[in-house]
Amino acid sequence: MPSPTATTRPAAPRDATDRTRTVTGRDPGRRYDGTVIPTLADVVRAVEGAWPPSGAADWDSSGLVSGDLRRPVRRIHLAVDAVRATVDEALAVDADLLLVHHPLLLRGVTSVAETGYKGALLADLIRGGCALHAAHTTADVVEDGTSGRLAALLGLVPETVRPLEPAEGGVRGIGRVGDLPAPTTLGRLAGELARILPRPPRGSGSPAPTTLP
Repeated sequence: MPSPTATTRPAAPRDATDRTRTVTGRDPGRRYDGTVIPTLADVVRAVEGAWPPSGAADWDSSGLVSGDLRRPVRRIHLAVDAVRATVDEALAVDADLLLVHHPLLLRGVTSVAETGYKGALLADLIRGGCALHAAHTTADVVEDGTSGRLAALLGLVPETVRPLEPAEGGVRGIGRVGDLPAPTTLGRLAGELARILPRPPRGSGSPAPTTLP
């Protein structure tokens, strides 16, 4: 099922074969106005500065999955998961990086052959010059990470908010528990969650055409 996605800026047409945007006589690491374009290494440093690798759970696989650290990054596509829909979206907008929450290769992998689903996704990203980076539990545990943001959006009283599973190393931990500013009903709370969260899938099953009775 497609994940909620966002792109850092609108797509601009360009030659699909020119992944470095090299123009004769111009440094591909600089814009036309001469300003320096960040490399993938710069972006990874920024990501890890916001969500330190030290916060990753032992079982997690957060981090850079594929990509050349020397390549310039002009456009980043954001998604919850690297699935066929979000990979196609990233390539369609000529993104240099697909930054996701859930790792594509979370469990042990022995092959990335294109005959497999994950291998095919990685191959398409590599051919398209689009790196892949996942920030999973690293983004969950920090103060203003996914759990912290959800607590803030729900309006939990800041002084009462604490981690559900405290972590070591100076990071906050997984999940948040806290008090609402006033009593409410379960129905109203569910309605508020529906308002602030992306809509989930409304059905499941085979993607193949099916004739219903």
